[in-house]
Amino acid sequence: MKKILIISDTHMPKKGKIFPSPLLEVLKKDIDYIFHAGDWTAESVYEELRTFAPLFGVKGNVDKEIWSNTLPEKILVDIEDIKIAMVHGHLGKGRSTPERAYRECEGDSADLIIFGHSHIPFHERKGSTILFNPGSPTDKRRQKQFSFGILMIHQSTITLNHHYFS
Repeated sequence: MKKILIISDTHMPKKGKIFPSPLLEVLKKDIDYIFHAGDWTAESVYEELRTFAPLFGVKGNVDKEIWSNTLPEKILVDIEDIKIAMVHGHLGKGRSTPERAYRECEGDSADLIIFGHSHIPFHERKGSTILFNPGSPTDKRRQKQFSFGILMIHQSTITLNHHYFS
């Protein structure tokens, strides 16, 4: 069984901003991987997160200067027979962020597409593919609560949930 933390749109560091305690509690437990769907804002966020678990990440629309040649715009990862695609969600054609993310990964045969950009938690199935936006643990914008996701993979079965906090 694999336990994966999914975050996006941390937009750190802003003055005085640190990882919130609900996120730190999860980071300090047995996390096998961390997926970050972009808009880190600073390389220090990457460096800190990778001290907790192996880290997969893509660059977001505000990350161009720091990640121009380091992080990709899309990754594909296989974990326990589950194919995961991850993009930020700002590129491509489509009226909504989920639509752009889906179209960007449509040909990848992914079981799960992780994306960010909108800061809006999203969890929906489209055909045989699950689309998931964790929201943001540090920049909720117009959302009622901060959020992140936890993905459990066990024997090729996906359990995926949002975790909300104030």
